[in-house]
Amino acid sequence: MEWCQVRTNPERRGALLDAAIEVLAAEGARGLTFRAVDKYASVPAGTASNYFANRDELLTRAGERFYERVQPSAETMAKVTDGPKDRATVTELMYEIIDRLETFRTGYLALLELRLEATRRPELRAVLTERVRADVEFNVRTHLDAGMPGDETSVRLLYLALNWLIVERLTLPGVMGEEQSRELVAAAVNRLIE
Repeated sequence: MEWCQVRTNPERRGALLDAAIEVLAAEGARGLTFRAVDKYASVPAGTASNYFANRDELLTRAGERFYERVQPSAETMAKVTDGPKDRATVTELMYEIIDRLETFRTGYLALLELRLEATRRPELRAVLTERVRADVEFNVRTHLDAGMPGDETSVRLLYLALNWLIVERLTLPGVMGEEQSRELVAAAVNRLIE
């Protein structure tokens, strides 16, 4: 086994993971190579292989990086904890999620690639399962702890509905326009939140 010194510069590591996300979005999981990541990151050849032991680790860390980058802002969290506890606030928060993910379109597309790849890679599946489960539980807990209207099931149903709406908006934007998407979000909140 060849010895490899793993680099730890957090800024460089983050830039490489951001490049991996861009590669996944542009070229799919099959296009994700160390060479492609180096190229997208505009770093010398061999840089990514100094930071990640193998392609599986690169895939897994790219999935983790997506979730780091799409965390809600402090302002958004303040709306949850300090804002009005009504359907209008829930609807506004759902719009914010869609807007945040549409702003990071390549990240969400990369996540879709990672989800498909996870069907063939048990380690990646385990990491994504844990991360997505934690994300859903965080959303449920935050919603309920903030005293927002609705129960655990309504939060989970909104999560599922919003995810598919986002897939439609990012992959086939001609299916539903922005106005129709917003109307559907408002309708989902009104039907699911009592």
